[in-house]
Amino acid sequence: MNLFGDNERKALEQKMKEEGRLPPGQSLTLKWPVLHYGDVPDFNPATWNFRTAGLVERPIHLSWEEFLNLPRVQVTADFHCVTRWSRFDNHWEGVAFRTIYEMTKPKPEATHVMIHCEEGYTTNVPLADLLEENVLFAFKHDGEPLPPEHGGPLRLVVPKLYAWKSAKWVRGLEFMPHDRPGFWEQNGYHIYGDPWKEQRFDTD
Repeated sequence: MNLFGDNERKALEQKMKEEGRLPPGQSLTLKWPVLHYGDVPDFNPATWNFRTAGLVERPIHLSWEEFLNLPRVQVTADFHCVTRWSRFDNHWEGVAFRTIYEMTKPKPEATHVMIHCEEGYTTNVPLADLLEENVLFAFKHDGEPLPPEHGGPLRLVVPKLYAWKSAKWVRGLEFMPHDRPGFWEQNGYHIYGDPWKEQRFDTD
């Protein structure tokens, strides 16, 4: 049984390579490994909130109920972890980044966004990348509520970048006039994180 599973994985991995969907240095996984820094935070829907700040015309402050009432989108996308595994055809459901963008109205000088999460975790992403159509704040994965260990209740999903940029347990956005490193970027990870260029570390 294990051998069959490994053969299936290898066959799918070869298929992804042939289709040009497997970045260099990555291996396909049929599982969904759990990786994060620190403990899984508690979630209280009565006190949870989502905020925007920085270079915005209209700072927003949403409760969990208000966030869930925003228009929903569904996205199917691949997911590439900096630790060299890739999981394909993930089905996400949530709120498009563009929806929050339109609500908060960033000022013209905003070029980058710092994503703020539970436990003080942060990561930085260029605003232009966040505005792509497949970027969303996900609360469902493959038809089920997003598990806490995978970032539930809410995680950002940025399919084109390594998965540490798809931050777990998101609580807000800070719109900035220039780039600034987040948590892992200050601790040796690449400032941008393109899987196709193998931008894993600041020396890459």
